[in-house]
Amino acid sequence: MKTVFKSLAAGLVLGLSSICFAEIAVIVHPSSTITSLSEDDIARLFLGKAKSFPSGGQAVPLNQNEGSAARDKFNEGICKKNANQYKAYWSQLVFTGKGTPPKDAGDDAAVKALVAANPSMIGYVDASAVDASVKVVFKLP
Repeated sequence: MKTVFKSLAAGLVLGLSSICFAEIAVIVHPSSTITSLSEDDIARLFLGKAKSFPSGGQAVPLNQNEGSAARDKFNEGICKKNANQYKAYWSQLVFTGKGTPPKDAGDDAAVKALVAANPSMIGYVDASAVDASVKVVFKLP
């Protein structure tokens, strides 16, 4: 019985550590002229402080679904807000008519598909989900 508990505990620790160490990749359409973005550029887009890429093209930010590990890591690492702070931030902007939050687009596959299909979109996925259909412009370790 102790062996079973030890095995379960080891599996849990390994599983949680892989979530904690997962890299988040910020992605754009592969034809985009953007080769990289700063953390500040990305935060400005996802916090509604900018509506276009630094190069001038329209930017449409996409979030993963609320509660996803990628979204939580992205919000804390890029936007410097936990889930509740991020929600409160956008609630205030919406209430005052000063902004519209990024659309919740789904999981890694859904965000990647939307970004791959639209040159003005920007999103984030687990780095392991990246393929040739999108271009990485920033990585959050």
